[in-house]
Amino acid sequence: MSSPYSIDPRAFDDPRNHYPTDEQFYLSDRPAHPVLPEDRPRGGGPAAPLKHRGFWGTVGFVAAIVLVILMGIALFP
Repeated sequence: MSSPYSIDPRAFDDPRNHYPTDEQFYLSDRPAHPVLPEDRPRGGGPAAPLKHRGFWGTVGFVAAIVLVILMGIALFP
């Protein structure tokens, strides 16, 4: 008896070594009618453009990092 799986031939009678075919495996959890509505319909978009908030927060964060680097260079030459 040939098997596509690498199973010891002495263990063919073990029920733990009986695997479904690929078709059986993939059909086991599919609904009867697998056509589902789209969860993200195409077309259209947000009516208003997206606003990018936090400009000054980003500027402050970058300035703080630059300040820490410059202080590190100044204090530990």
